[in-house]
Amino acid sequence: MRYAIRDPQGAIVSLHREPLPGAEPLPVQHPEVQAFLGNEGERSFAQLDANLVRVLEDLIDALIRRNVLRITDLPSEAQAKLFDRKHFREGMQGHALSLYGGGHAGLSPSGQVVPPDAQDAAGTDWSDLMP
Repeated sequence: MRYAIRDPQGAIVSLHREPLPGAEPLPVQHPEVQAFLGNEGERSFAQLDANLVRVLEDLIDALIRRNVLRITDLPSEAQAKLFDRKHFREGMQGHALSLYGGGHAGLSPSGQVVPPDAQDAAGTDWSDLMP
């Protein structure tokens, strides 16, 4: 339940979790509450952030393909997150960010990059990518 304060024209101007004097109780699923929160027809920050993340993934992929950046230049936490997203996107869309030119690289339990088998590397010079 949320508590809405309306302006003189009846539009919601603020939502509160706790009851306030003059506030109208409305369920979270109420269309006016959803519209006020930006969940109805408008682009939310979450959507914009998700789109920006995709752009950043594509940028990192392009920098790696052009040998401007090596995946190992990134902190191990960043490498792990990129690999997680890559594999998730592969499962969801059938294609994803290609950090290693088609091979299936991963991370060891210690966080080190583990290259794919030689036959999976598709010509990638792993010596350039590994520390």
